[in-house]
Amino acid sequence: MANSLYDAGRKDFLDGGLAWLTEDFRLILSDDTDYVKNLATDDFLDDVAAGAREATSGALTGKDSTAGVADAADETWTSVSGDECEEIVCYQHTGVESTSRLVFNIDTATGLPVTPNGGDIDVAWDAGANKIFKL
Repeated sequence: MANSLYDAGRKDFLDGGLAWLTEDFRLILSDDTDYVKNLATDDFLDDVAAGAREATSGALTGKDSTAGVADAADETWTSVSGDECEEIVCYQHTGVESTSRLVFNIDTATGLPVTPNGGDIDVAWDAGANKIFKL
């Protein structure tokens, strides 16, 4: 598959239900053996199997939305171990899995898949025109 927004996340951005600059968005390093994504029907974090979540970030920082292009500071997961990970899932963190909206899924990027070895794993966002994603 290709990098994409979840349909429910895209709808919430367009309906005004998600605010990239002011809300808490987090990343999950995910094993696609344990989570088979469905961009059309997966809508909340409870759709991502707990066993697929090898690492979860804190809140993204340095977010920007100039010209409808989402960007944020690069992210580092520290001391990651577990299964091979093929994708990054972004979600709006509400503290409740059944209300934490899935936003985007990245499965095609330099460094993916990655096999955790107990060390740090860095995410450096694309410096091109579309950065993380563009609405």
